[in-house]
Amino acid sequence: MAETLANDRFLRALRREETDTTPVWIMRQAGRYLPEYRATRARAGSFMALAQAPELACEVTLQPLQRFDLDAAILFSDILTIPDAMGLGLYFAEGEGPKFERPIDSAADVDKLRVPDMDDELRYVMDAVRLIRSELAGRVPLIGFSGSPWTLACYMVQGSGSRDFAKVKAMAWNAPALMHRLLDTVAQSVATYLIAQAEAGAQALMVFDTWGGLLSPGMFHEFSLRYLAQVTHALKAHSATAELPLVLFSKGANGHLEALAGTGCDALGLDWTIALSEARHRVGDKVALQGNLDPSTLYASPEIITREVHAAITDFGPHPGHVFNLGHGVTPGVDPDHVRALVDAVHDAGRRIRKR
Repeated sequence: MAETLANDRFLRALRREETDTTPVWIMRQAGRYLPEYRATRARAGSFMALAQAPELACEVTLQPLQRFDLDAAILFSDILTIPDAMGLGLYFAEGEGPKFERPIDSAADVDKLRVPDMDDELRYVMDAVRLIRSELAGRVPLIGFSGSPWTLACYMVQGSGSRDFAKVKAMAWNAPALMHRLLDTVAQSVATYLIAQAEAGAQALMVFDTWGGLLSPGMFHEFSLRYLAQVTHALKAHSATAELPLVLFSKGANGHLEALAGTGCDALGLDWTIALSEARHRVGDKVALQGNLDPSTLYASPEIITREVHAAITDFGPHPGHVFNLGHGVTPGVDPDHVRALVDAVHDAGRRIRKR
């Protein structure tokens, strides 16, 4: 889907090309901190009803771009669409987060899993991508995304969120062959899902390895990194995704930046527990970097937000290959005016550092 973009600095930064300023988008930029999002969600009746209605998913995807000078849109969806499409029965308990009616408990459960049909079980996602891309009309690029194989497996086995995902780790320790069978099927599904999003119109892709940081070094390489690499290789081998920038974000996994950069991805997302300068020193020019302001900074005054943004961009330096973002998603209690202060500060600081 060839198209000239009015603003392509996000894609240029991911390719480590020169840009006029630092591009910025924000994880969960369409979310509960925006009153217009809350109104649309109330109209939908539930989170899943919102996510599964392409017109409403498009509406909330575009809402933050109508408020802020963002450099990318990201599909409004959920990382758990794949296991839901596999028949695990995703639902959201009020105040408790996502849960599955039928979590993975046995080898028989794993054997039943199949890669979902992207034109059937996940058609609503692809319809949303097509509609959002059309409505953007070349304003900014559209990011498609998925959860990582390990992160999806965590929810699929545990059945819900958890502090330690003990049930999942027990399977990895006690039945590693079974865990690998599960992860292989999920990795195939993730790759197929992202390829379908690209074919529907996504112009960059991101994989969220939210729970990779829970693993010890050896287990991270065996159960998370291995499957991030599998997904990356599948994407780089497919004509629809070979040229699309791919961002891997493994939260809490700063000890593995070099290995993550070695997967063949184009960029790494960073949480807020590492300095941008240190990360850049460790990975060099192999990948671009995305991040990484502490999300809680948005509760500070606009003056402090501006100061911290300038400090982060100065720390990265006047080099190509930086996309500004938070180190995780924006939280519901944030004042939208503070998000505007952040976005404006990024563009200001990015221009200033390029003039040095």
